[in-house]
Amino acid sequence: MFSKFQKATDKAMVFLQKKALSTLYIPKQKLHMAMNSTPPKVQPLYDLCKKTFAPSGLSSASAQPIHKLCSLLDTFGPADVGLKEESQDDDRGHGFFGLNRVARWAQPITYLDIHECDSFTMCIFCFPTSSVIPLHDHPGMTVFSKALYGSMHVKAYDWVEPACVKESREPGCPQGSPQVRLAQLVVDKVLTAPCETSILYPKSGGNLHCFTAVTPCAVLDVLAPPYREDLGRKCTYYIDYPYSTFGNGAQISKGKEEDYAWLAEIETPDDLYMRPGVYVGPAIQV
Repeated sequence: MFSKFQKATDKAMVFLQKKALSTLYIPKQKLHMAMNSTPPKVQPLYDLCKKTFAPSGLSSASAQPIHKLCSLLDTFGPADVGLKEESQDDDRGHGFFGLNRVARWAQPITYLDIHECDSFTMCIFCFPTSSVIPLHDHPGMTVFSKALYGSMHVKAYDWVEPACVKESREPGCPQGSPQVRLAQLVVDKVLTAPCETSILYPKSGGNLHCFTAVTPCAVLDVLAPPYREDLGRKCTYYIDYPYSTFGNGAQISKGKEEDYAWLAEIETPDDLYMRPGVYVGPAIQV
């Protein structure tokens, strides 16, 4: 891996752990970066994050810091972080459903590290059309996501509490995952920029989610606290099964069967294709 990327977020390290990145090179012109002429917003975002977050998460239980962060993130566009919106023509006419699974996963997602400390991470994910970040969790974390340009489909779950766990000895279930756990679907929609900032919490808001790019798109993320495996914040990947697959005998407290799914843990997908880029937006004074 790139030495710089070894110092980036644990999230990106998990994504990239099975990739031989040393041979990758990303020309800056290919990233289509463009500086913004207006006063930088990244510094106020960093300052507010530093004030709001502690290594254990939110420094205050008050909703006011959350509101301030969302209000600031809502104002962000691609130019505020040194990006230029990608043209939808870049999908070469494939469209969202025009590629098979192999071709979809073969398109790299670019990860841009803005800042990381013990309390929070600020980063950007740039998606080509039809690229996918599979279903994964954010244990004990609060995550703010702001779509900068383009459209992406978001599917997100929260665990059903108390935990409902079943054996998964059924054909087609991943090896090494003897159990499945019931989760409730809370988000299943397409987000198109400009739109409001999305928030997920440790136990609500869709803590387990997956992204699929409908068009070329980018999302600015603030994760608090960051992924850190030695503190129990490991990024775990899942595959979801319809409720009917293992639903017999499981109680649904509200909603319909279609609002629930069984999630089985899987290894980090070998075909998750992500590469590091260079953040060239406004610098942050730490």
